[in-house]
Amino acid sequence: MRALDAARETCERHLPGLLDALGAHPLDELEKPGSPAVELFRAHGGPALVIPKTYSGLGADPLEAIETTRALAAACPSLAVATTMHHFSVATLFSLADSLHADGVAWALLEGIAEQKLLVASGFAEGRPGRGILSPVMRARPDDSGRGYRVDGSKKPCSLSASMDLLTASVALPAADGTSEMAVLLVPRGTEGLSVRPFWSSWALAGAQSDEVRLDDVLVDEQQVMRTEPGAGGELDELQTVGLIWFEMLTSASYLGVASALAERVVAGGRGSVSERARLVTRLETAALLLEGVARMLADGATGDAALAKALVARFGAQDAIGDVVRHAVELLGGMAFLGSGDIAYLAAASNGLSFHPPSRSAFAEPFVDHVGGAPLRLT
Repeated sequence: MRALDAARETCERHLPGLLDALGAHPLDELEKPGSPAVELFRAHGGPALVIPKTYSGLGADPLEAIETTRALAAACPSLAVATTMHHFSVATLFSLADSLHADGVAWALLEGIAEQKLLVASGFAEGRPGRGILSPVMRARPDDSGRGYRVDGSKKPCSLSASMDLLTASVALPAADGTSEMAVLLVPRGTEGLSVRPFWSSWALAGAQSDEVRLDDVLVDEQQVMRTEPGAGGELDELQTVGLIWFEMLTSASYLGVASALAERVVAGGRGSVSERARLVTRLETAALLLEGVARMLADGATGDAALAKALVARFGAQDAIGDVVRHAVELLGGMAFLGSGDIAYLAAASNGLSFHPPSRSAFAEPFVDHVGGAPLRLT
């Protein structure tokens, strides 16, 4: 299938040999706990994919990141979903490093991630009903030594929990006036008080290592804290919006790849009529074009409030298209194909995951309608 082949070529150009290495394993082996996929991703330089070359990364632009993610998801859905969290966190870091208030810490950290092939897990509020992705999941109090903060909290599920080298997490920092400000923490895996506990019990996307990460009385130095600055009207600051746009774009691209794997089976097998196959691929590429629009918007430097709203519109449009493609593909493949291969049933089940990522439609509806009327996009 032309579009998926093009995505594979992009993946091969940036991460040579990774798709072949994944292809040496059956899908059910890649998708179960203990899967070799994440370490194959690390070994082939995946952690550096979206880090700019300025910071010793591979410098994949947003469009190339979408294509690479789509190709990886077609081969191993769990890997694409898990590493999206890494890329989302890294994009936040290089946005900080490029900003006027950045110091050398973010720069050095990005170079370390790229050169040492470190993986970064995301400890934001995903998975908590009624809470936005930026809602703090950790609680902080000043440490008596004055060196930083003592942090407690839990993130579940937390992808890459078994392989992460660093954890990024949202936290509410207490202010002198009794209020709090949101910040992002950077916590190394070996930090005292950080632990991983079993959580994920579903067989779908089990290879994403989405267990619980706990912080119990963890000491976080002031240099490990990135403070955010919400706008005066309640809109998100650039550090937050850049990260969220990358998140929505790549998460959607992951499930686009899953749907692409099913559609490719339909096209390759000549299933259904020509018009049915054309309708299937047209719907699939509609989703791809929506996400490509977000990628081009990012590449052009549009990272503000309005850009995030557009990215979310694209995400929900792609989500609807992906659902249509999966249902139609399974129908065209037929009952015997479904019964004869566990891969088809698995891909169909895994494709539903996009609807579980924040924000939910109900949480997005009121802020979006207000935004359409001229208000800031207040996702928090």
